[in-house]
Amino acid sequence: QVQLVESGGGLVQAGGSLRLSCAASVNIFSINVLAWYRQAPGKQRESVARITSGGSTNYADSVKGRFTISKDNGKNTVYLQMNSLRPEDTGVYYCNADRIRLPSGFGYDYWGQGTQVTVSP
Repeated sequence: QVQLVESGGGLVQAGGSLRLSCAASVNIFSINVLAWYRQAPGKQRESVARITSGGSTNYADSVKGRFTISKDNGKNTVYLQMNSLRPEDTGVYYCNADRIRLPSGFGYDYWGQGTQVTVSP
């Protein structure tokens, strides 16, 4: 079973920074795509940033230039560095792992429990 555990959320003023972490219970070399999503109250979950096993990254237009996704293969952890935070960045941030090579075959679409990020004006 694959587990993802997020941490690092909290309350920050606009313009501030936070770094989210997501620790995986498997070797992240085996994960094709790691991503961060967020869900604001009353809104659908949206993709924020993703990183492939090869290190390619992709960002939502709303966070380009402010957020950076990275990973530490030795720690089996993916990070989301969030700078210049805005109130509209408020929401629950979820870690996602997709297409994981497991002993039994491939596993798809695993989620963490989420971590709350609140940005005050």
